[in-house]
Amino acid sequence: MTTDVLVIGSGIAGLTYALHTAIDRPDLKIIVLTKTNEDETNTKYAQGGVAAVFDDQKDSYDKHIADTLIAGDGLCNPSIVEIVVKEGPQRMREIIQWGTAFDKEQDGDYKLGKEGGHSENRILHHKDITGKEIERALLAKAHELPNIEIIDYCFVVDIITQHHLGKLITKATPKIECYGVYVINLETNQTEKILSKVTLLATGGCGQVYRTTTNPKIATGDGMAMAYRAKGRIENMEFIQFHPTALFEPGKRFGQAFLITEAVRGDGGILRNSKGEDFMIKYDKRLSLAPRDIVARAIDNELKVLGDEHVFLDCRHMDIDKFKDHFPNIYEKCMSIGIDVSKQMIPVAPAAHYSCGGVKTNEMGKTSIDYLYCCGEASSTGLHGANRLASNSLLEALVFGYRCFEDTIQSIDSISIMHDIPDWNTEGTTEPKEMILITQSIKELQLTMSDYVGIVRSNVRLERAMKRLDLLHQETEQLYKTTTLSPQLCELRNLITVAYLIVKSAQFRKESRGLHFTLDYTEKSDLVQNIVL
Repeated sequence: MTTDVLVIGSGIAGLTYALHTAIDRPDLKIIVLTKTNEDETNTKYAQGGVAAVFDDQKDSYDKHIADTLIAGDGLCNPSIVEIVVKEGPQRMREIIQWGTAFDKEQDGDYKLGKEGGHSENRILHHKDITGKEIERALLAKAHELPNIEIIDYCFVVDIITQHHLGKLITKATPKIECYGVYVINLETNQTEKILSKVTLLATGGCGQVYRTTTNPKIATGDGMAMAYRAKGRIENMEFIQFHPTALFEPGKRFGQAFLITEAVRGDGGILRNSKGEDFMIKYDKRLSLAPRDIVARAIDNELKVLGDEHVFLDCRHMDIDKFKDHFPNIYEKCMSIGIDVSKQMIPVAPAAHYSCGGVKTNEMGKTSIDYLYCCGEASSTGLHGANRLASNSLLEALVFGYRCFEDTIQSIDSISIMHDIPDWNTEGTTEPKEMILITQSIKELQLTMSDYVGIVRSNVRLERAMKRLDLLHQETEQLYKTTTLSPQLCELRNLITVAYLIVKSAQFRKESRGLHFTLDYTEKSDLVQNIVL
């Protein structure tokens, strides 16, 4: 199969890029690949909203820029922050024109929420399912355009480069080129190739590398791992954001946790420990609305000191009717497990949420590999630094989806499809006999990362994690060489690769900054640097 433009991922980043390209160039063929059904993306599970300056009376670009830089703890790229903040409102207006509905006041102005780290109310939202609403609108728009083809249940295995033509490729190779991808067609179980002029990685995050995460099962870091194997540059992978308030459900040790959006604290929710204390007063003057890295570490410390499994989010003092209106899904979820938020506190604990690092890109979303772009959570643009400001992620995806489109249009007519690509070689492989070898390895990986590479780290913990990852890597590579491909095996390989990148980056950072806190270097270094692998 050949196409002009290939998009891997159908979340807000991939669809924004695809839509702008399809509308501007109806002569171009655009294929969007997704490994399950088209709407199963990280975007779909984003509750809080999108941060953008819409209130010119109280808010300003300068305030949003300052809040982002403070949260990023010295590692944001100021020029990228300015680009995203200033271009964001226009990108928001475009998706509103495409059918996205954000909540409004009775006078017609948008309801603007407030979240941790923000100095003003600037979060546009749709109840507590903002991401689901954006995903719905973008998919509906995509289906209106005849030059966009969305292919479900198509698992991408690897990026095709000169390596697949038999050439030796290293990170020092001056001009690595992307020619498309190898995929597993899940309907036929055959490994096929899709060739393209330009490819965009919009594969989302890697939350499944941890035992408990707010991310869906598909968030296995596929794009980051594929780019690294293709010798692309990866940056700042040690900065994994743990959302402070995932719903704690007894007996649920693995998998996706239900997110209690930060907007609940923005509306007045208070964090309390098992003694009923508003413990955040000990940690930060912003209390429960401090940036996520500070709140997550505070909760982690309270749990260790008191020997508890969770803290509480107290909403009993809030207007219950307003709560039901703004957070209907959270209210229903809590009621389903016997918690009436008007009478009982919500048990919460931190869970892996967002990767602030990823595939390194420039200001136009270009990676270190020619003809390969990346945007969304899979990328490291320089916006988030050491800690993402709440609700800046969807904004970044919109802005860089558009910027990748702009750059693509400038160059695509001069790019040719490379047709001389070999088929995937399955010689010498057999069907896997025991799926337990894969599923158990994934559990071992998730436990290792959660126990040793979580909110608080140390040199000893990181060293132990790396030793266990080395063994998992050896066992999995042997399995990979001798069995036919399956999505489960490929996801395991990707998770191991991403875990390695997180640990290795954490070992290189000899300081505590933002989301990376280590017991061996509790202070920030005077040397501010990005870790690039």
